[in-house]
Amino acid sequence: MERKIVLTGGGTAGHVTPNIALIPKLREEGFEIYYIGSFDGIERRLIADYDIPYTGISTGKLRRYFDPKNFSDPIRVIRGLREARAALRRIKPDVVFSKGGFVSVPVVLAARRLHIPVVCHESDMTPGLANKICIPASEKVCCNFPETVSQLPSDKAVLTGTPIRSELLSGDRAKALTFTGLSGNRPVLMVIGGSLGAQHVNEAVRAALPELLKTYDIIHLCGKGKTDPSYNAQGYVQYEYIKDELPDLFALSDIVISRAGANAICELLALRKPNLLIPLSAEASRGDQILNARSFEKQGFSMVLEEEELTTLKLIDAVAKLYQNRDTYAEAMAASPSTDAVSIIVKMLTDLAAR
Repeated sequence: MERKIVLTGGGTAGHVTPNIALIPKLREEGFEIYYIGSFDGIERRLIADYDIPYTGISTGKLRRYFDPKNFSDPIRVIRGLREARAALRRIKPDVVFSKGGFVSVPVVLAARRLHIPVVCHESDMTPGLANKICIPASEKVCCNFPETVSQLPSDKAVLTGTPIRSELLSGDRAKALTFTGLSGNRPVLMVIGGSLGAQHVNEAVRAALPELLKTYDIIHLCGKGKTDPSYNAQGYVQYEYIKDELPDLFALSDIVISRAGANAICELLALRKPNLLIPLSAEASRGDQILNARSFEKQGFSMVLEEEELTTLKLIDAVAKLYQNRDTYAEAMAASPSTDAVSIIVKMLTDLAAR
């Protein structure tokens, strides 16, 4: 008997790519897959390639600070709740999996009202506001960090790790050389700012280019609208966002500079890529990336440079130290206990659907 599942989550790629990682295994287990996301978020674009029926709903951000939109967004959330409920009634799923982000809140709350079991996943060390709302409505809560388990209800918490797309592990270095036009004769530094880009990181890397390009070829994933042709130079290639070729670019890279979003760092861990993490500052976020980065630093997986301390000279120095000690970081990551998050989560979903 074919079972149905609704996946939800969005706002950034980090709230979508773990869902995508589950798709092959869910299909293997006989699930008919549907996706509920926002009308025009990044999730709609990312899911478009997977031949999955997509339903858009209204969504509003829930904020802990004053913003004029705090008056209008609750109305959008209520509208989204009605739309999610109608979609779930139409689809009749056996189970819902939520990766978080504010679009997931109406879906999870509607599922609870319709007595559809929900599994949600918290990537960061501490649950975000959207997941704090969703956790009471969920049967199980998957998480990445051992430190997170104690912050979740004991009967719901499951340490699974993050689902990693299997194709990330099978990149082709030769294809990356063809794609980028780089020589392959020098160490390669890849800079990843996340799907939305990282302006401070972009600026620091570009200021350091004259020095960095003496030693490294550089692949720079800048974020949408953030490429700048005036910096084009031999050994430096820049892209807004890379999807299909990303596994190949990882295969080519010797070291990586990244933000410290949980999905991004878990991918770096799975790939054993020595990395320098520049977490989003506490001023610009709730501080989750700083906690993620410090956990990885403590385990010997990463170097960390706080955004508030980011200068051209410190960046150049940190990259040099990272490359010099790259084998130490790779060995620490290789020795870490790994979990097959995809299999663990899909079995959990299969058991709930059967119930």
